[in-house]
Amino acid sequence: MSDGRVNNTDQKEEQEQQPNLVKAPAKRSLSLLITTYGCLFVGSIASSLLAKYYFVHGGSSRWVSTWVQSAGFPLLLVLIYFPHFVFKTTKRRPFTRFTHRHLLFSVLIGLLLGFNNFLFSWGTSYLPVSTSSLLLSTQLIFTLIMSVIIVKQKVTFSNLNCVVLLTLSSVLLALGSSQDKPAGLTKTKYFIGFLSTVGAGLLFALYLPVTERVYRSVYCYAMVMEMQLVMEFSATVFATIGMALDGGFKEMVKEANQVFTKGPTVYWTVAILANVVTWQLCFAATSGMVYLTSGITGGICMTALLAMNVIGGVVVYGDEFGGVKIVSTVLCIWGFSSYVYGLYVKLKKDEKKEKGYAGVKNAEDGGEMEVEMGKVKDDDVEAADERV
Repeated sequence: MSDGRVNNTDQKEEQEQQPNLVKAPAKRSLSLLITTYGCLFVGSIASSLLAKYYFVHGGSSRWVSTWVQSAGFPLLLVLIYFPHFVFKTTKRRPFTRFTHRHLLFSVLIGLLLGFNNFLFSWGTSYLPVSTSSLLLSTQLIFTLIMSVIIVKQKVTFSNLNCVVLLTLSSVLLALGSSQDKPAGLTKTKYFIGFLSTVGAGLLFALYLPVTERVYRSVYCYAMVMEMQLVMEFSATVFATIGMALDGGFKEMVKEANQVFTKGPTVYWTVAILANVVTWQLCFAATSGMVYLTSGITGGICMTALLAMNVIGGVVVYGDEFGGVKIVSTVLCIWGFSSYVYGLYVKLKKDEKKEKGYAGVKNAEDGGEMEVEMGKVKDDDVEAADERV
């Protein structure tokens, strides 16, 4: 077991009856999950604040803002090639058993992601960070609905309660949004930013369960990064075409030298390079979370970080933090906490059921859990290859 998943006999028999799916997880690598969420935590908060930083200090191109969200895809080559060629931690060669089907779905999802990034850039350019962050939580209820339809997600009191609370948080924000317009921003532009942000959230709600469905034909964490590389490349192509048609590349040079208030050095290192790195960290970690858990869990974890984005917007940019936002933030934290508690209770019940399960060595057994990125047992690879 090397991708953070372990399979039992019953699941193996069930998967043999479903030839298009790879074995479902029975137990996850806690260390890999924590590391992935840590990357999501840093990437999500930093990318949101840096995206606003670009517009606050004179940046105006939404295509530039869209482009930086995916242009860091070459960084994924480190995760894909280093484990095999440098660290020698896996025998699997990169892109082994990466089928035409995987390529097609990755390209299509990447184009969807590119358009989602464009909508997010429109919203960020007009709305305060705290407002746009809370608005994005509207995607959760649609993520749950799409997960039920696409991946047959089971609706429980825990996830339903969380979705209701987080959605209510966004509704409260919308009702009080008329008091939150930055100085000089027209109602029309605010309305465009509002709708663009909600649209970005809805597209992301579709993205999460679709990727979860696709990842069922993926048998290791490294392969997730390979698909993510293709997705981000496709999103970058989408943004690059928009940049070229809109004169975005020339505008970058003009902004750096004449417009950006912090000067060209800060423009290229912080507004562009740092944005590229943090966005890539955020999206790669999101894919990892979906693979290790589920689309709805990944969405809930991301939404939980929105409360931190709200606080970050208040601290860094001086966004207003009145009564409506306080209530919205409390509901956001409350909803996520209830979901985590429900997940904890479920995991405890699962652990009791799985006592005596053979095939995993852990610290209690006096052994080490075998978790290596991109490395799988030969029989698992052969079985997965037959199904893909």
